[in-house]
Amino acid sequence: MPRNINTVGGGAQTNANGLHFEQTTELRDLFENSDVFTLLGDNVYKDKEKVATLYQKHKLYKNLLEPKKVDYTKIISKKLLPDDAILVHKTNTLFIIEKKFQSSSGSVDEKLQTCDFKKKQYTKLFSPLGIKVEYCYYLSEWFKQGEYRDVKEYIEDVGCRYFFDEIPLDYLGLE
Repeated sequence: MPRNINTVGGGAQTNANGLHFEQTTELRDLFENSDVFTLLGDNVYKDKEKVATLYQKHKLYKNLLEPKKVDYTKIISKKLLPDDAILVHKTNTLFIIEKKFQSSSGSVDEKLQTCDFKKKQYTKLFSPLGIKVEYCYYLSEWFKQGEYRDVKEYIEDVGCRYFFDEIPLDYLGLE
């Protein structure tokens, strides 16, 4: 029997569909295309002052924790890999940004409910450095549907946030 191509995401197409969404919504694009900020490597500058540093996936460990001699295995049991993260120097706050794509019901529905646990893990991981942690989702349009009302309320109730079209600079403390 011929296989029907999955065009809605999830299942075998999770990487193909989700990865495209992640690659087309990189935080660094915000700064590369900005008239206010300059991006040099992973460092964000405003008026020649370094205001933030970007991290993705393993770079969070290699470029932030390892140079400060923090061994994550002594603090948390499993490495967490953020889609995007930005350390805002003025507030010493690390914003973890997870991107979730969906175009039909599927496993991402339940992943949204893990934000409380992940925020607590990141908070535990960065507390030895005195770095505060904020956790948010950057969601595809699919999650604007009414059936996600409860999970979006939960996300905010546990101190996390979600965004659709952009992540506001005032949320990041970079306005």
